[in-house]
Amino acid sequence: MSTSSLRVVVAMSGGVDSSVAAYLLKEQGYDVLAIFMKNWHDESVTISPECPWLEDSYDAMIVAQKLKIPFQVIDLSSQYKDKIVDYMFSEYGIGRTPNPDILCNREIKFDIFLQIALNLNANYIATGHYAQVESKELDGKKVYYLKSGKDKDKDQSYFLCQLNQDQLSKTLFPIGHLKKSDVRRIAKNNGLITANKKDSQGLCFIGKVKLPEFLQQKLKKKEGDVILIPNNLKLYKKRVGDGNLKNNSKGFLYSDDMGTLVGTHPGAHFYTVGQRKGLAIGGMSKPLFVIGTDVKKNIIYVGEGEEHYGLYRSSLRVNKKKMHYVIPGFDLINDNNLFARIRYRQPLQAVRIEQDEKFYILFFNVKQKSIAKGQFVAIYSNNYIVSSGVID
Repeated sequence: MSTSSLRVVVAMSGGVDSSVAAYLLKEQGYDVLAIFMKNWHDESVTISPECPWLEDSYDAMIVAQKLKIPFQVIDLSSQYKDKIVDYMFSEYGIGRTPNPDILCNREIKFDIFLQIALNLNANYIATGHYAQVESKELDGKKVYYLKSGKDKDKDQSYFLCQLNQDQLSKTLFPIGHLKKSDVRRIAKNNGLITANKKDSQGLCFIGKVKLPEFLQQKLKKKEGDVILIPNNLKLYKKRVGDGNLKNNSKGFLYSDDMGTLVGTHPGAHFYTVGQRKGLAIGGMSKPLFVIGTDVKKNIIYVGEGEEHYGLYRSSLRVNKKKMHYVIPGFDLINDNNLFARIRYRQPLQAVRIEQDEKFYILFFNVKQKSIAKGQFVAIYSNNYIVSSGVID
């Protein structure tokens, strides 16, 4: 089947990556349509004093005109609120650290947007992600593999770790085999106005977010204690000495009698493990880091210095019900060449996996910093994501 008979709907963000993705598809002969997703305009919860989506949608439209491809804007703000923003408030409210970008991909771009594209008789959707999709025959069945992008500094496979086989089978990543410098060069050489546009640092297709101010519009302030935990806490020594790393996977459970009161905070649900900014507590020889939160008692536990023992753990756990398989049936237990990351751009970390009745336990060769409940861990084998899950 020739590419001219295949329709691709491109998710245009107004940035250089999706612009070049659309350009490459047009050059390859696909029937290309461009759609910009408007995901937020709720004035009751201000994301940013600016309106970045207006400028971004205009840039996307100019690129579409340059490429002579159809362009439209669709409003998904209602779905975005229900599936992403409400999820953020809910997770922070119970003391967990969500990743809205991963959920945006799973629930919005590769679900609702995909369905809209299919209703337009599309064969595929495409985005400007730095990732790659490959297909292979496995036991007589075609299996789709999600591979890291060629540009290791820009690889975005982590954000796609919750995609499934059906979604991958209908997805193209036209720039996944390129480096960022190549993408900008292509844009410049072909007169695309986004060629020198800065990369978005904001929330998935929305723009800039000042998280504390954002959360405080829905989550009430409630003053609580900040407790400084010493680095020589007996709990740490016990955890090391008993050799039971499975206990370590649960995280450290603190109580207010383990440390010293050093200040107050406006609400434990505004903070996450590893956070440094926003504590506003001085007089220490080293910076303070959040090492634990208790939203029920409204207490924040902090440690002094970046090397504080409470910031590091050798293992984490994922409820089996929350483990998602990108490659169905992949054997996590017996694969000896697994790697994982718990955040975007983190170098892949060697890991082995065990299981008990309820959890998968991930054991890292090197202690990991700032593991927080609610984050996603993505698991790789040979640069392919095989599974991912929510840290418990």
